Amino acid sequence: MNDRITLDYGSGGLKTSELIDSVLLPAFDNPLLTELGDGAVLADTGGSGLVFSTDSFVVTPWRFPGGDIGKLSVCGTVNDLCMAGGTPRYLSLSLILEEGFPIADLKEIVASVAAETRKCGVIIVTGDTKVVESGKGDGIYINTSGIGLRRAVLPGKSGIRPGDAVLISGTAGCHGTAVMMARAGLLDEGSPLVSDCAPLHSISAAVLEAAQQTSNTSGGSADAGAVRILRDPTRGGVATTLNEFSEGMPFSIELIQNDIPVDPVVEAACDMLGLDPLYCACEGRMLVVCAPEKAEAVLAAMRTLPEGKDAARIGTVTEDMPGKVLLKTPIGGHRILTKLTGMQLPRIC
Repeated sequence: MNDRITLDYGSGGLKTSELIDSVLLPAFDNPLLTELGDGAVLADTGGSGLVFSTDSFVVTPWRFPGGDIGKLSVCGTVNDLCMAGGTPRYLSLSLILEEGFPIADLKEIVASVAAETRKCGVIIVTGDTKVVESGKGDGIYINTSGIGLRRAVLPGKSGIRPGDAVLISGTAGCHGTAVMMARAGLLDEGSPLVSDCAPLHSISAAVLEAAQQTSNTSGGSADAGAVRILRDPTRGGVATTLNEFSEGMPFSIELIQNDIPVDPVVEAACDMLGLDPLYCACEGRMLVVCAPEKAEAVLAAMRTLPEGKDAARIGTVTEDMPGKVLLKTPIGGHRILTKLTGMQLPRIC
């Protein structure tokens, strides 16, 4: 590990894992934290339990095609609660503002936060504001924390079995690509390349409901574990997130390249920038690993919603190379997908 923090440590890839494993987990070791999920499931709170998550947002530029830092700060934490099997209810909002930041811009961001909370059915119940000297920040940073009610028990990666289906709710890589192109000044007004930034509360609920309905027809329940794990592939993208599922486990994940939905404009932008869409962040997409017999019902449920119109089965859990993620190429060969190894796209969320 380096003796100084570099931007690589915020990539969501190998360096982020190194920082967590070497510095953070040893200091705060406890069973709730070591799960390293999108949120913590607080099962000892009475009733069905609570889920809790927190996230910080430093995206630049703060306004990007398809959203802004205000929308992103709500969607990011709402989505983490949903991926933990929760129904989001309450958020905190903390602002770190740089001296000189325009009040008009702040009003626009706050209005965006308010609009997104109404859409998601959550409310801001507490918060904080700090101001730093000019030159000590980058305009605005936001932290949001959230609490939700647990609606389903998800086994997590330990519940994944060979033969399970790997699904995605939509096209890969839109957010990271759109932010990078906007930062480089390469997007014209009206460009079809926009961030996928969106809340996942409706589509995640549809997935869990579909699993419950199909389980109930055979005498099961929503907590039977048919949906093994949910995760939004943010920093590090689809490839890094799936590596988080498989590393250290007795299974591998095989993806079929031709089955992974990618917008043509994202492919073109990635070709221009030398990027791989599978490593570009999504902020409104969801990966689902579920029992194979539930895959069609879960896909059908996602496709009933506008945000799930491009949902697809993209792979299968296998035993071929335990701990690895494999990509089957159009010519029939295989490529090993590792975690993101460095700083691909800094400051994208």
